[in-house]
Amino acid sequence: MSDAPDLVIDVRGLNKSFGALHAVKDFGIQVARGRICGFLGPNGAGKTTTLRMLCGLLTPDSGEGSVLGFDVMKQAREIKQRVGYMTQKFSLYEDLTIEQNLTFAARVHDLDRRKERVQAALERLGLVERRAQLAGNLSGGWKQRLALAVATLHEPDLLLLDEPTAGVDPEARRTFWDEIHAMSAEGMTVLVSTHYMDEAERCHEIAYIVGGRTLARGTADEVVDASGLITFHAEGPGADRLAAELRTKPGVEMAAPFGTVLHVSGRDRTALEAAIAPYRKPPLEWEETRPTLEDVFIQLIHDLEAEKRRAA
Repeated sequence: MSDAPDLVIDVRGLNKSFGALHAVKDFGIQVARGRICGFLGPNGAGKTTTLRMLCGLLTPDSGEGSVLGFDVMKQAREIKQRVGYMTQKFSLYEDLTIEQNLTFAARVHDLDRRKERVQAALERLGLVERRAQLAGNLSGGWKQRLALAVATLHEPDLLLLDEPTAGVDPEARRTFWDEIHAMSAEGMTVLVSTHYMDEAERCHEIAYIVGGRTLARGTADEVVDASGLITFHAEGPGADRLAAELRTKPGVEMAAPFGTVLHVSGRDRTALEAAIAPYRKPPLEWEETRPTLEDVFIQLIHDLEAEKRRAA
């Protein structure tokens, strides 16, 4: 018996340009069945374009691979029928009720057992008591639940979520992620783009892209370990105001304030400790700590900018 994972997404070398803008560059990713993969990167990194290629809405300019066993270059129609896609912007009909939106989506997908599916979706996402409420009158959290209900109404094997919790309160985000993990446990594969580090850590694995390129991939722990960063944080009066000064010191590759706490990172321990030595005195308190994902991602962007300067 093969030990190879059952890959739901297996693509390599995907490229997409819009005029002079090369939005996605030689992108590749493999995601196994039942896994939740977090898709991270700054605005303009190519996340939405990539998701739209993977769900069959955009055809790559070049590349190869498969989504749910279908050729990503040639079988977009088959992929679209089997993928659930939740856009960043709420795109359902605000003048229809929750139940009417679900019923309409069931008709668009030409689903069987429509009433049964709609009722099941209402129950699963806690929408039964609000079924007659107009979508336009819902709060952000309830709109999110409705959008997720519509995206999964046809029981897709793959769910693609584009910034699904942007602008949603913490309790609604937590409820949403509990539901995503429940779906994953039932075998659904999820690729979700997010800006929230706590959400990234709830994923089974993450991929970080900048400028359409994948700069890091693996579990959160693997990404942190692979960075090679050594991080110290300082607390005390004025610690956060030292960032600009420390960035000029040899051995300091990243210095960033997080509230009143300062994180300072580098890959050369000797040089880094020499750089912060003059500041390691009261009232500041220094401690070596494990780098956070945010430390790593800030450093990845700095590395990419340095690479661009060298190539200029």
